[in-house]
Amino acid sequence: MMSRATIGEIKISGHSGSGWRCLSETRVMEPGLEELLIRLEADKPLTPPPLTVSWELPMLDMAIRWTPTAGFNRSIPPDWSAPSVSNLATSAPLMTFISFNGDNRLTVAVSEAIRTVLLSGGVSEETNRLRCKLELFSGPEAPLEAYEVTVRIDSRRIFYAEAIATATAWYASLDAYQPAPVPVAAYEPLYSTWYSYHQELFADELEKECELAKEYGLKGIIVDDGWQTDDNQRGYAFCGDWEISTRRFPDMRRHVEKIHRLGLKYLVWFSVPFVGDKSNAGKIFAGKFLYRRDNINTWVLDPRFPEVREYLIGIYENAVKAWDIDGLKLDFIDNFRIENKDPALNDNYSGRDIKSLPEAVDVLLTEAMRRLRQLKPDFLIEFRQSYIGPAIRKYGNMFRAADCPADAVANRVRTIDLRLTSGTTAVHSDMLEWHKDETAEVAALQLLNVLFSVPQISVKLANLPESHRQMLKLWLDFWRRHRNTLLHGKLRPYHPEMNYPLVSAEGAEETIIAVYHPEQIVKVSKGPGHVYHVVNATKNNELFLDLERVPARIEQYDVFWQKTILPGISTGLTKINVPCSGLLSLYF
Repeated sequence: MMSRATIGEIKISGHSGSGWRCLSETRVMEPGLEELLIRLEADKPLTPPPLTVSWELPMLDMAIRWTPTAGFNRSIPPDWSAPSVSNLATSAPLMTFISFNGDNRLTVAVSEAIRTVLLSGGVSEETNRLRCKLELFSGPEAPLEAYEVTVRIDSRRIFYAEAIATATAWYASLDAYQPAPVPVAAYEPLYSTWYSYHQELFADELEKECELAKEYGLKGIIVDDGWQTDDNQRGYAFCGDWEISTRRFPDMRRHVEKIHRLGLKYLVWFSVPFVGDKSNAGKIFAGKFLYRRDNINTWVLDPRFPEVREYLIGIYENAVKAWDIDGLKLDFIDNFRIENKDPALNDNYSGRDIKSLPEAVDVLLTEAMRRLRQLKPDFLIEFRQSYIGPAIRKYGNMFRAADCPADAVANRVRTIDLRLTSGTTAVHSDMLEWHKDETAEVAALQLLNVLFSVPQISVKLANLPESHRQMLKLWLDFWRRHRNTLLHGKLRPYHPEMNYPLVSAEGAEETIIAVYHPEQIVKVSKGPGHVYHVVNATKNNELFLDLERVPARIEQYDVFWQKTILPGISTGLTKINVPCSGLLSLYF
């Protein structure tokens, strides 16, 4: 069947002869913005048919394609390329095509953020037209009687980041994806144990490290993998029982109390679906797994069993009650998936009170968040890329960039990508680490590349040389003083195809701009009373400014915040010497 939209004809196919009726309606919300509503109906529960929605339009002024987890690949692919995949635990059903000057040319958002969605957008070699395709029910699905989905199509000529932000706000307005409350603590910088300690965790060492963390203004600690096992081989064979290693933590409650007395929150890592070979839970839940991961010695639980969900939620509740912790880092939920064949088909879903796996994961996480917030209303839950979509915002109030150890550029790209689709959900950097023999100027680039997110630090603070300690304290202090602008100001990340070489955040009284690639031109146009803070996050010792007005005062700072008052400069294009990892402040 066909539906009409301002971008052209939209074809809906796949349902014919399947026992399903398909209805569609196009609604124009404003010029250039419309929604296509599709409804499937059946007379009895049926397995939904593979459904395809497709359209095409001329490839006019389209330079790149942006998706939430594309990373460094921003190219527009040929139309025969593999689609982007999204579901509850993977990315989001969203793609944006951007012009050469950064305008939105087409943003597509799909209301289905729990089940798997395949979303394609590529150029036809024969016609130079952009062919777009949305595929639903491409994998195993439980029977349904009715189904609705909305496709939001935005072709307005606005800055691409605004198009993505309005799509994100649209998701948050839907009843199915109301975001979880975000406590103030979610916006505080944290210490993470992963890169600094990995699985070699001991309570007394962490207590000393937290005493130092407090001096840097860090407000919490995430204790990662290792607290639950004496093994340090980086596998998951000991996951599932979630009992404290008393060799590492002789008295967990007392240990957490010590951290709380320092004024720090305490968060603990759990790998949600894993039940390892060395666990007692593996015997208890035999036959209630989705599949086995031989390479890491673990099974993956099937949350469609109510006792599985209750077990996992009970584990988290007991941890809060027994240890008085403030949050959880819930990991590996993307492993809740069907591998090859659904094991439920062998016994006709016996024992499972929910047939759909994505719906069961949704119920698990929704109920977990509800019950944990009953214990502590400001409870913190962190998820990492790529489980960062609209549905995950219901249960998580902290999203962290995917692992990119010591890779400042990847951390920048991932945190900015996350900022674009996360709304009010706090976006955290991947844990920062660098070599102790690095110069302070270059070590500072790890922090400056994640300036527009909440930093997590994961170097052993006690081992840092004095120059690194001074640098870290000073720049974390700058981040805290300007946090409101950096995290909540109007975000404008330029040139995603170049990995965001220039990013700005504008508040009522100040604009903060970070320059990540040499020879970027910084345009300064605000009037009297406004302050521009321009961060030189390059290895070059110069910045290029395009001034509309002459600043009343100009201050320059090096990486250690030694201040220099610069002489006046004229309007127009100007080159100013600013040290690597330094700052230029312009007062108007």
